[in-house]
Amino acid sequence: MKDNKTTLILISFFIALGIGFVWYSLNLINEKKVVTLPVLGNPGHRVGSFSFINQDGKTITEKDVQGKIYVVEYFFATCRGICPKMNENMAKVYQAFRGSKEVMILSHTVDPKKDTVQALKAYSLKFDADPRQWMFLTGDKKALYDMARYSYLVTATDDTAVVDIQSDFIHTQHWVLVDGDGYLRGMYDGTNMGEVNKLIGDIKILLQEKHKTTKD
Repeated sequence: MKDNKTTLILISFFIALGIGFVWYSLNLINEKKVVTLPVLGNPGHRVGSFSFINQDGKTITEKDVQGKIYVVEYFFATCRGICPKMNENMAKVYQAFRGSKEVMILSHTVDPKKDTVQALKAYSLKFDADPRQWMFLTGDKKALYDMARYSYLVTATDDTAVVDIQSDFIHTQHWVLVDGDGYLRGMYDGTNMGEVNKLIGDIKILLQEKHKTTKD
């Protein structure tokens, strides 16, 4: 009887030891699973320098977004097609991070002739947009379009093509997520709520990535 009791104690001990080892191993694996986002574009591709005007008439450059995580879109205020839906969805992104000093939104007009500072200000008020966080940008048309094509990669283009800037027009539903170092980390369909929710989740991933880097 004594031997049987000792055997049961030993069996129970080793079972508990085995369970503990499995639990420890699984936790170790989960700790090593770090969710990361891809980097888009050719190796080393980063957002270039820029200078545009926001809805308050303030000049905004790449220095104003340095170290920030930000979302980029292209739209125009008089659009009756995809733009209203896009900006209704962008408002959800804005509300998810409203007041954050680490997350910004840059909404660039593709029709700077009509989208003056005053027009963009009126448009921004529809979404109660804080100009320090959600910026509606206008400026030189070629500069706006060059940023779309060559920095944010929201529309494919042939670099050798000669484009008449007066007749050129970009109309895209794609948004781009940019990290604090100017790398493109995601592209999303701004008319698709599933992708909008994914964007919100990806911003949270970048925030975790940023905070981890800061701690390290």
